[in-house]
Amino acid sequence: MHVLVIDDEIAVRQILANTVTKAGYSVDTANGVKEAAAKLVRGDVDIALCDIQMPDGDGVELVRGMRSAGIDTQFIMVTAFASMETAVEALRAGATDYMVKPIAQEDLLHRLGNIDALRGLRAENRALRKLVTGQGLFHFSAPKMAEVERLVARVAVTDSTVLVMGESGTGKGVVARSIHEQSQRAEAPFIPINCGAIPDNLLESELFGHTKGAYSGADRARKGLFAQADRGTLFLDEIGEMPLHMQAKILHVIEDKEVRPLGGEQARRIDTRIVAATNRDLLEMVKQGKFREDLYFRLSKFVVEVPPLRQRQEDIPRLIRYVMQSIAGAGKQPLGLDPTAEEILVEYPWPGNVRELENVINRAYILADGGRITISDLPPDIARAVPNADAAGGAARNVGGSLREQMRAFEAEVIYRMLAECDGDRKQAAQRLEIGLSSLYRKLEEFASLGMLPTRE
Repeated sequence: MHVLVIDDEIAVRQILANTVTKAGYSVDTANGVKEAAAKLVRGDVDIALCDIQMPDGDGVELVRGMRSAGIDTQFIMVTAFASMETAVEALRAGATDYMVKPIAQEDLLHRLGNIDALRGLRAENRALRKLVTGQGLFHFSAPKMAEVERLVARVAVTDSTVLVMGESGTGKGVVARSIHEQSQRAEAPFIPINCGAIPDNLLESELFGHTKGAYSGADRARKGLFAQADRGTLFLDEIGEMPLHMQAKILHVIEDKEVRPLGGEQARRIDTRIVAATNRDLLEMVKQGKFREDLYFRLSKFVVEVPPLRQRQEDIPRLIRYVMQSIAGAGKQPLGLDPTAEEILVEYPWPGNVRELENVINRAYILADGGRITISDLPPDIARAVPNADAAGGAARNVGGSLREQMRAFEAEVIYRMLAECDGDRKQAAQRLEIGLSSLYRKLEEFASLGMLPTRE
């Protein structure tokens, strides 16, 4: 927990800061309203011990301003003048508590402990509410995903490091975020970083931060991601791409729970949970000398393996509809999905997993006409890769040529059959096919131009 002591008297700041530091909290100080506001707006202060009357402003107004800015720091107001009117005004402005100088050390630590416990209870209640009301990120049918959900729920309430494994595009980032959201750290930041996307010479500064002048171009100090994620979760995606020299530094952070910015002399204590993810076989990399064994065993204290999409076909229809609803937007009716197209999508092996499925549905949404996604809106390689595509509604039955030609032939067969059932009533046929009348006319013109006329029996 990070505490900010705000007081214009140096002696008071030092006494309060020493008391809070000895209790194990991270402490910073400010000599007035202006300096305090600059530190509070960063959003990383849990509790502020704030004097009410200071030369450069009023502590109550500082609280009011922070609440207006959406800063949820808990304020304990401190004053040498015991006034019920002042206390009421501070509480109405958004302060949590009120103390009168001189402050007893035991009383202060007791109040800090109560606020810290309350923060934890709120986070825990929110996590439990998500689980009970079904607001979590995972609600799938496949047994393997049900096991992932169970593991996530168990490890989320602990502070254990977690290693999420799985192929690219399976949703490892979603798993990591779900662990954070179901934990007592949910109110604190969740910060992801792709270790393979940042050049080696910048990765250390990105993770640990730097002081002003630490290197050429460092014109100002910068807080690293470990410090930004203090009391929250840092998600190290693609950890297998991290160079060996950086792996040693990550191990140090895990073991000692402190970081030192580049160019800095003092280390900062942090309480940052680490969740890492990889699509590589880290144990094999350890054998090859490409990944530190000690770091591997630190990260793999608890492993969650996300199965590829081809091993959880039961979830594909729900994922498809989720993506379609996301594209349509909240409160809007998504497009329909032709049963034959859905059957092909379910049978497709999805080498790119969920990410590939999202791309396919996005493309189909652009191409779809008449309020419905059909097989003609899917990429040609999708149906080509499905072994039983011919049996899916009779697709491409007894028709030679390319996949596109076979799909067009199947579509023509379905439309001509429906027209026959409707005695040539094109409006009725379009309604039953759930496509627009203009789309039906355009398709019939296309079929005629290609010589694809209805067969006579």
